[in-house]
Amino acid sequence: MPKFVFLWTDLFVFGLVLAVLFYALRVRRSTSLQSAWKSVARTPSAMCAAVVLAGFVTVGVLDSVHYRPLLPSVSTAQGMAAAPVHSPVLRSALDDLLSLTQLAKRENTYSAPLAVRQFTKETELINGQPVRDYPRLKHAGLHLQAESDRAADIFQRLLRGVLIGLAASLATALVLTLLHRRAAASFARAWQAWWCSESGVPWRAMWLTFSVGVLLAAVALTLGGNYHVLGTDRTGNDVLWQCLKSVRTALVIGTLTTIAMLPPALSFGIAAGYFKGRVDDVIQYIYTTLTSIPGVLLIAACVLMMQVYIDNNPDMFDTVAARADLRLFLLCLILGLTGWAGLCRLLRAETLKLRELDYVQAARAFGVGHWRIMRRHLLPNLMHIVLITMVLQFSGLVLYEAILSYLGIGVDPSTPSYGTMIDMARLEMSRDPMIWWNLLGAFMFLLALVLSANIFADAIQDAFDPRTRRFRPRLLAIKDAAS
Repeated sequence: MPKFVFLWTDLFVFGLVLAVLFYALRVRRSTSLQSAWKSVARTPSAMCAAVVLAGFVTVGVLDSVHYRPLLPSVSTAQGMAAAPVHSPVLRSALDDLLSLTQLAKRENTYSAPLAVRQFTKETELINGQPVRDYPRLKHAGLHLQAESDRAADIFQRLLRGVLIGLAASLATALVLTLLHRRAAASFARAWQAWWCSESGVPWRAMWLTFSVGVLLAAVALTLGGNYHVLGTDRTGNDVLWQCLKSVRTALVIGTLTTIAMLPPALSFGIAAGYFKGRVDDVIQYIYTTLTSIPGVLLIAACVLMMQVYIDNNPDMFDTVAARADLRLFLLCLILGLTGWAGLCRLLRAETLKLRELDYVQAARAFGVGHWRIMRRHLLPNLMHIVLITMVLQFSGLVLYEAILSYLGIGVDPSTPSYGTMIDMARLEMSRDPMIWWNLLGAFMFLLALVLSANIFADAIQDAFDPRTRRFRPRLLAIKDAAS
């Protein structure tokens, strides 16, 4: 039986999933939260972005289920079975799924997308004579009897992937129709209900987005069964495999860093705005001093000190993945503890306004303690700022990781990340002929993740920010028309 391993970031991912479920239960009990999230659910662009983000989250969760495979048992000299030994290399559930395709198989070096030969020449012995040629790949295209059949085989697999994607899309449409069948008089009426979004939820836009994603995934899987869809990099790793493995790194950095900055931002921001006076002066001095230090230099210094500690304590890690994961975890904490000043300013300014409202003054007049006022009266009215800031900063942190890895102070080199891929592509783009597919893969995935996060963040800001709620002008217009 394999030995399941829980890394630091794995515990965070599973804890975050539980926190989301707990928050969903809280939303069901709160009318105001339900109203805000219903406003998000009625926005077609936000729900399309949510479908894309759900795909990324699924990949990240699958890549967080780690285990060490059990090695084959070896008998001792006395004929008895030895104690079970597990592999020092960690695997994940995503690795098991990708092992069914060519994505997890390594070649020698560069190869172009859907190619069967290497991108660079090597010396081979043919009939005893050294010949410079492009050698065949070790894994891709081995099923072909002749290289001339490659184009026809790719077309057949492409067509098969399209048909599988269309079948999955139609099956999803059937499921949506059956779900709406209970409240509809007929099957056609049920189909019309979700196609025309009569309930307010943009089911058609979500279905179209899901169909495009399923279609792309089906094509990639059918082609990836015997080819490297996006080619391979310098070490022979599949580029699409690296893009999928980098999803977890981006999600962890975007979420863990944001959560790490909440405790200092909330405590200092609320305290500065509520107590004012000397407390406010001290806290302002702290975050003003922090923001005056160049961020990259501060992060670089912290990362270098962290790396020295990791290098001096190799006995703490039983696998290379555990060592790289601890660096990723500490990097997120460093980014969070050095980037809380902006949110702290926002919370301080909002607290200065809230402390002067009647219900806060009444609580103070009745002798309610400061801690209870901040916890019961101020914090709930600040959560919309916290939620909006968390979602807005997610995409910025994902891009920030790419910059840090490009500078060499980001994640461990053994950890797949988009920043590492972009750093490798920096030299590859200057080659002749140019190797472009590594940068293209990182760019496409990073664009999809950041763009969907930004679109979803805009909808959340419109729904939760009292100053920008879109349904208030509609209500005012309805009241004016009625009067």
